[in-house]
Amino acid sequence: MDHFSAILQLLICGGLVSILLPLIGAPIVQKRLSNIGDALSHTSLAGVVIGLACGMSPLWMAVIIAIISSLIIEFIRKKFSKYTEISVVIVMSFAVGFVAIMSKYAGSGSTFSSYLFGAISLATTSDTIVLLILAIITILFFIGFYRQIFYVSYNELQASLDGIHVRLFNIVQTILSAVVIAVSSKIVGALIVSSLMVIPYAASLQITKSYKQSIIVSIILALISTIIGVLISYPLEISTSGTMIMVSVCILIILMVFNKIFKFNK
Repeated sequence: MDHFSAILQLLICGGLVSILLPLIGAPIVQKRLSNIGDALSHTSLAGVVIGLACGMSPLWMAVIIAIISSLIIEFIRKKFSKYTEISVVIVMSFAVGFVAIMSKYAGSGSTFSSYLFGAISLATTSDTIVLLILAIITILFFIGFYRQIFYVSYNELQASLDGIHVRLFNIVQTILSAVVIAVSSKIVGALIVSSLMVIPYAASLQITKSYKQSIIVSIILALISTIIGVLISYPLEISTSGTMIMVSVCILIILMVFNKIFKFNK
């Protein structure tokens, strides 16, 4: 693969992830469940370990385990409605313990490591196709159910009174988020995926005044971070995912400073 093709592959995969993660991250942040990305990415690692140990597809096992974990989080969240963060901590703690115990049976260390820190440069054509299909489904879901997502994210009680089946909607949205996080973990790494969910959205809040604006701007900022990250990391032969995160954090800091000075979203 020549340099141009390699960079193009990085930009396509990174770009699709940069659209998906802020999109599902926005409602999660609004629900005060920012750590759910960490929880589901760690549970997807448990799926990777199971897949490698049993000779099955690590990616699909990661998706399956992440979906199961997302449903458990949703169930516990309802049981502890006043302490919703407990559900995230419980599931993530179990996943971390499980991975720590079972990682010795994962076989190839390089494969497991790629799920920890990501390996965009190793993404295949099939990975790109899966990401593209997932991006189309996610975008259509968020466009088609924008009103419901907005209501449920801000006030579940009001959404229920307005006729939205909140429980069913939360389950569907949680499952979709789990799939996105599990698939993205292979590309950018389980230890990094939650950062791309939260940081671009946090940065967008510095310069926007509405929920819709925040989502659009967060995706744009994530894409900018991806482009700059790829252009910096490729020639230097350093981690693309790590560089993307560092660029995202720099953008967040810059916008926080400018917001402090110019009061963009006041």
